Amino acid sequence: MAVDSKQRLRDAAERLALTLAQGGMQKTTARVMTALLYTEQDTMTAADLCEQLSVSTGAVSTAIKQLTQSAMVERVPAPGSRREHYRFPKGVWADLFSQQNVMLKVMREAAQNGLDITGDDGPTAARLHEMQDFYAYMERALPPLIDGWREEYRP
Repeated sequence: MAVDSKQRLRDAAERLALTLAQGGMQKTTARVMTALLYTEQDTMTAADLCEQLSVSTGAVSTAIKQLTQSAMVERVPAPGSRREHYRFPKGVWADLFSQQNVMLKVMREAAQNGLDITGDDGPTAARLHEMQDFYAYMERALPPLIDGWREEYRP
């Protein structure tokens, strides 16, 4: 890959990292995630990430810990290397989105809890009914979408 293309990929990764940080992700975690996403290598080590991002080993370690806990990044064996290697697992996007089902249920149940307290009439109840209906709909609609994607795009 040409030097210009590598730089353009890194710039694209940094722009996405900035967007993710603005959305609430820790900045270094976002940068590590996007570096792994945009790399031409199959895997990267913590040292690779430190060098590419010009950040400390501690910062990379913390970011890797967060990303592995959320299953966004996985450790992979690297024969002949003593260092840990990391990459995005196959199917990560569908798996990550599937985890949203838990949040959908929590939000729907929160709306029901509010309705149990307020009853079915009034402006609060109207907002809570809308919230409950929305999250119930998403709970039903999302799993078939993800399953359809998996059937169509996963080998």
